[in-house]
Amino acid sequence: MTEPFPLAPSLWAATAAPAPPTPPLEESASADVCIVGGGYAGLSTALHLAERGIRALVLEAYEPGWGASGRNGGQVIPGLKYDPDEVIGMFGAERGQRLIEFVGGTADVVFDLIEKHRMDVPRNRSGWIQGAHTAAAVDLVKSRVAQWSRLGASVQYLDKPDIDHLLGTSKYRGGWLDRRGGAIQPLSYARGLATAALAAGARIHGDTPATRLVRAGARWSVETSRGTTVTADRVVICTNGYTSELWPQLRKTAVAVNSYQVATEPLGDNLRGTVLPEGQVLSDTRKLLLYFRLDHTGRLLMGGRGPFREPEGEGDWAHLVRVIGKMFPALADVPIAFRWCGRIAVTRDHLPHLHEPAPGLLIDMGCQGRGIGLQTAMGKAMAEYIATSNTAALPFPFTPIEPIPFHGLKRLYVGAVVTWYRLTDGGLRR
Repeated sequence: MTEPFPLAPSLWAATAAPAPPTPPLEESASADVCIVGGGYAGLSTALHLAERGIRALVLEAYEPGWGASGRNGGQVIPGLKYDPDEVIGMFGAERGQRLIEFVGGTADVVFDLIEKHRMDVPRNRSGWIQGAHTAAAVDLVKSRVAQWSRLGASVQYLDKPDIDHLLGTSKYRGGWLDRRGGAIQPLSYARGLATAALAAGARIHGDTPATRLVRAGARWSVETSRGTTVTADRVVICTNGYTSELWPQLRKTAVAVNSYQVATEPLGDNLRGTVLPEGQVLSDTRKLLLYFRLDHTGRLLMGGRGPFREPEGEGDWAHLVRVIGKMFPALADVPIAFRWCGRIAVTRDHLPHLHEPAPGLLIDMGCQGRGIGLQTAMGKAMAEYIATSNTAALPFPFTPIEPIPFHGLKRLYVGAVVTWYRLTDGGLRR
């Protein structure tokens, strides 16, 4: 299938482990569970179901990891956008504490799966840094350190000298280090999940978009663009930023925003030791956050928001190239080797949503930019729920499908918000 818009290969596509065979579904099939979407959530669900002896079949429109799972920054960040005290306030003491434990362990799930299945995934676990770009943000990260420290997490506040040393730039006033985090080659990881799921007995069919979902007696029928059908007891939809009209109104419950990235040529030895010398990854406290890291080949990656529309030329990444020069002046002339983007599904409340709008239909929506750990762990939890029917296995309660008001005007209001944030976040992008 042809991609909906032309993109040069990303850094991850150029350096990933080989993809396992996932041929199109040419003949109709039956399964216990049909999973629509071959990203982290879908592949993790399939893997954990197959390990329980449950027949799982994945339908993916392109190939496993084609969407944001193979295009993100590769940062494995535990937690949510909300701090532990906020989670308790939102969900209550009992459910809130379970949710904090769940999100605090999402990075563990990723690194444990890589080790368990001996995946060919370049990785490091030196930690994640959140850089504070204002005095108010310094107070915020200090509060986060205090809250996670009370819960026993391995975290540390970074004052100005500490963060300057760990990043190799003086552009932040402080920050915090979460040693639970780290980095992976994200497309290699998606392909590793697919390989492990296939080995456990799951079926995965790429280049097979699901086009229609109907109830057929006590079972579900999932029709595909190839004219084939999957009949299953249960269906799981986890398409996030690439959600179609498969289920009414679902696409309108989140805004799919593009996250843009660039990667340099590998840095020379004279520069390599001056940038992130201890191997951490960073995202910051801006509303339009910046995030950067070094990959396993010594390239600097810089990521952030770009145009809401799909990219049209190299100019759509120019703001990130400028950021590199301002953040790391010695790297201003290092050539840019890769430019790419991927869609992130952001819900109105910045939380993942779980829906069960009909018997046997489970929907997971909203990766919130922390999809590697969050969606891998979500897939494991959804598999347990399917196998046991125990809602306690799910970290979030079911909610109704509620479209964002005026969703059709999202390009206008997202564009306005982006413009405002650029004016108030500081001058690195300008």
